[in-house]
Amino acid sequence: MLAFGGGVVLGWWPREVRVRDVLEELVRHHAGGRAVALATVVATFSSAPRAAGAAMLVAEDGSVAGSVSGGCVEGAVYESGREVLETGRPVLQRYGVSDDDAFAVGLTCGGIIDIFVERVDPVGYPELPAVVESVRAGEPVAVATVVAHPALTGRRIVVRAGDHVGGTGNARIDAAVVDDARGLLASGRNATLHYGVDGERRGEGLSVFVSSFEPPPRLLVFGAIDFAAAMARMGAYLGYRVTVCDARPVFATASRFPGAHEVVVDWPHRYLAAESAAGRVDGRTVVTVLTHDPKFDVPVLEVALRGGLGYVGAMGSRRTHEDRMARLRAAGVSEVELSALASPIGLDLGARTPEETAVSIAAEIIALRWGRGGERLTEGSGRIHG
Repeated sequence: MLAFGGGVVLGWWPREVRVRDVLEELVRHHAGGRAVALATVVATFSSAPRAAGAAMLVAEDGSVAGSVSGGCVEGAVYESGREVLETGRPVLQRYGVSDDDAFAVGLTCGGIIDIFVERVDPVGYPELPAVVESVRAGEPVAVATVVAHPALTGRRIVVRAGDHVGGTGNARIDAAVVDDARGLLASGRNATLHYGVDGERRGEGLSVFVSSFEPPPRLLVFGAIDFAAAMARMGAYLGYRVTVCDARPVFATASRFPGAHEVVVDWPHRYLAAESAAGRVDGRTVVTVLTHDPKFDVPVLEVALRGGLGYVGAMGSRRTHEDRMARLRAAGVSEVELSALASPIGLDLGARTPEETAVSIAAEIIALRWGRGGERLTEGSGRIHG
């Protein structure tokens, strides 16, 4: 017989120093009328030491906050920051060539990073206090900054769910950037977007880095099975912070789920209830129940369907689904609450393997998030991105 655990976190990913982490220092200088150089990792390749969004400040007094490479190229970036403070001209610099000659270029762990260095002061960035207030209030906000363009480098747009301020001076560029930035903001992701010089999609000549000030949405995977491992990898790929939870410690191990940010040993319903009470789940949270075992499924689905979450799905055959629905009704779950349950889970793609099933589930989550039906694009008409 398997023993059951009680809320043990077995693994997580390390926290990066991102723009969010230097915001308070940034706004302190801004409020005092002082300029700083803000260096941000906008793209990474191979085994780069920091993810996109890692940031470092260089102040007029020579002080530094944050990190862009864990110490590898901070000296060079510091000098670049001092120069940008003096000239006011932003620069996009690339560090690193390959793992073989990383020591020569400063990246001791190899890889390549692109770092954008810009001057931030009250005149050039008047929107900063409003951005900080939104972050403090937990309101989603993204800052889209042009990092490469023949004439527009350094221009920025502050994007919220319902409005935006700032701009590039080109309406076509602004429309494309705002649309794509909202997509990144919805998943709490940072990314560099590429367009033609006039905002053409799939073009070249214009690069815009979007920094999203929104915690990544959570994906809670209940059931430590092979399908859960594939779902964890898919969720992380899509930008979710992934938790795998199961009450059986022999199955719920970090080594079995390297794609998850954390693996928790606990009864699913108890864990979800505690996370809900602590305010750590919300309307963007995705729950996938993959155990198809009523002693796990029914209690956790009772909690999930009453929690105002973004998506709740459960795996199982048609017969399992009918039995599950009867048990949930017997437990007092209302028809309105039951209507929010995606069961059997996923879109009808003919999926067989765990990986194919994870794609099917992810496709349903994406379609529901954007209010789409999951039909083939070739059979439709009108705008692809509504």
